[in-house]
Amino acid sequence: MVSTQPASRPSPAIVRGARVLVVEARYYDELADALLDGARGVLDAAEAETTVVTVPGALEIPAAIAILTEAATRAGQPYDAAVALGCVIRGETGHYDIVAGESARALMDLSVARLLPLGNGILTVETEAQAFARARVSEMNKGGGAAEAALAVLALKRDASAAPVGED
Repeated sequence: MVSTQPASRPSPAIVRGARVLVVEARYYDELADALLDGARGVLDAAEAETTVVTVPGALEIPAAIAILTEAATRAGQPYDAAVALGCVIRGETGHYDIVAGESARALMDLSVARLLPLGNGILTVETEAQAFARARVSEMNKGGGAAEAALAVLALKRDASAAPVGED
């Protein structure tokens, strides 16, 4: 049987003091609260300086991250990582596929193009019950998982930046 849990999770302590941008979609308020609770728990444990910004829905998250990370960099206070939080629940139309796919694609493009450690905590589920099971800290804690992912990639980025360049 394949485990649904990773063998071990990275410690948030390895990136203490990081500046992290959290952009949350409030389309489903109670789910957004649960996702944010999970992310805040992990970021607080890492003693991260956290900025939380709210947007209406999942499709607005990538643009908000791009705008805000660029503005922070111009101001001389760049973010070290970002976390995207939201939920897309399948409905009766094909809109779900567009929102789920395009938000994930845009986040991946943004992360790779800007070398921005980014945790994708946008749930894509069939039902509200599935969403709550994934969002609640006491259950799957996907908000916390997204924050952990962003911090793990940030630790990798910091380690890579500190590593000596090999000789030819």
